[in-house]
Amino acid sequence: MVTREMMKLWVIEALNDLGGAGWPKDVSKYIWDKYEQELKASGSFLYSWQYDVRWAAQQLRNENKLKPVHKRRDLPWELV
Repeated sequence: MVTREMMKLWVIEALNDLGGAGWPKDVSKYIWDKYEQELKASGSFLYSWQYDVRWAAQQLRNENKLKPVHKRRDLPWELV
């Protein structure tokens, strides 16, 4: 079962694979490419997972694991 907490791990994994920084669309593509089957089997989570990716990114910012973006949409997500 996929959870929001797992999404945090997948965001970090994606950003590591992308060289430490990436745009939300690239992080989402990485997660879909690698975890499509888990997402499809996750019931209703399938319909909210892209929202949950953004939730995970904000939680990682709150935990000082991602650099802050200060509500800007023109900056990639970046590991600290």
